[in-house]
Amino acid sequence: MKFKQLGLVGCGLMGASFSLALQSKGWVDTVVGFSPSEATRHKALQRGVIQQAAGSAAQAVQGADLVLIAVPVSHTTACLHEIAPHLSPDCLLMDVGSTKCDVVAAAQVALGEKLACFLPAHPIAGKAQAGVDHAEAGLYQNRALILTPMAHNTDAQIAQATALWQAIGSRVHRMTPEAHDQTFAAVSHVPHLLAFAHINGLLKQAEGEAFLKLAGPGFRDFSRIAAGDPAVWRDIFSANRSEVLAQLAHFQAALKAFENAIQNNDSQNLHQLIDSASQARLNWRLSASDDSDAA
Repeated sequence: MKFKQLGLVGCGLMGASFSLALQSKGWVDTVVGFSPSEATRHKALQRGVIQQAAGSAAQAVQGADLVLIAVPVSHTTACLHEIAPHLSPDCLLMDVGSTKCDVVAAAQVALGEKLACFLPAHPIAGKAQAGVDHAEAGLYQNRALILTPMAHNTDAQIAQATALWQAIGSRVHRMTPEAHDQTFAAVSHVPHLLAFAHINGLLKQAEGEAFLKLAGPGFRDFSRIAAGDPAVWRDIFSANRSEVLAQLAHFQAALKAFENAIQNNDSQNLHQLIDSASQARLNWRLSASDDSDAA
């Protein structure tokens, strides 16, 4: 299977890595790409991420039989509106957004008759360093890829998308958009929120800077994801608002249980709470080759 032209909208880390991976496997003949930043478009050309720089998202998708939207989730609706009239009716259109219910709703409004082209996707991959400079063909190797098919998606479309992502090393899973957003609120979105909140809680204390100077490996490991891109995580929290709030209620209850045990000097309950978490963490294994800052 091979695509004649990839229309790439967004030449940052995710989009550029997708292009490099496809090209390395010989799955695409040419890539036309657009980024709002002229500097990014220039770097994408220099690195071979794209062979032709487009002046707009609409221009990037014209004539493409494969289209990837790799833009911040808050830009998805506007992007879909812009490209819809220019999509080939039989192209395969995917995104890489970290939330899915909002993307599905946007597509249903924006794409019109081209909705049949769209198959939502979310690769569980990333790096602390964003941007085209850090793109690599192996970013998706041994990483989970979530497809959230819609009612219109055919078996042939799903099989094609599955084969494509598997070709660049991803392990493909299927979920509903609702299950996706609930799952990643629990295991990605709220953990990032807690890391951000922890750093802010430190810095709001008069001694916060002094505390940080003495922080060790435990703090380093816990706080690593607090270095995430503010715009990206602001958009994710807003887009997945209801599920994030639902998960926060669970974590507030868990914190309250610890608070009560400590306040009541209940060492037995405190031990049980710690042991339960410790055993669960010891038995858990990352379902990929290494750590990442995936959303």
